[in-house]
Amino acid sequence: MPDIWILRIGHRPQRDKRVTTHVALSSRALGASGIYVDTEDKVLEENVRSVVERFGGDYKIETGVSRKKLLKDFKGEVVHLTMYGQRLDEALPKISKEKDLLIVVGAEKVPPDVYQRADHNISVGNQPHSEIAALAIFLDRFTDGKNLYSDRDGLLTVIPNERGKTVVEKNS
Repeated sequence: MPDIWILRIGHRPQRDKRVTTHVALSSRALGASGIYVDTEDKVLEENVRSVVERFGGDYKIETGVSRKKLLKDFKGEVVHLTMYGQRLDEALPKISKEKDLLIVVGAEKVPPDVYQRADHNISVGNQPHSEIAALAIFLDRFTDGKNLYSDRDGLLTVIPNERGKTVVEKNS
């Protein structure tokens, strides 16, 4: 499986902090390698790194990244999630499982250059919806759900059960 990266554009720290955090955490949980955010936000970086430290994995976060430079320099395929794109079920077979993937997730109006640079403009449904939901559905389908319960060798491990909360702490 190639590396999967997320590019979050239009992040507004005061307004979008929870949503962008959830974009990062959802993408981490569903197998992405990391996230780039176009707006610098050190608090967001600290929060995501804290989750990675506690729950494991090697997920990366970098904020203050130039959208235009990243889109220009990225060597793999670029997927832009938009409700105006091609249907997910029609687009998935066209996406390489051999090349790295950059998934663009917008917060506000997405500039035209993103649509033009994207190898795939994909809609997850054609109704207004959450970018977090669209990203989660896309990643789950692209990876065939293989990351839902993968162990990331963290300090904490959640053990699924029907009732109650079971969290196992690794002995230090």
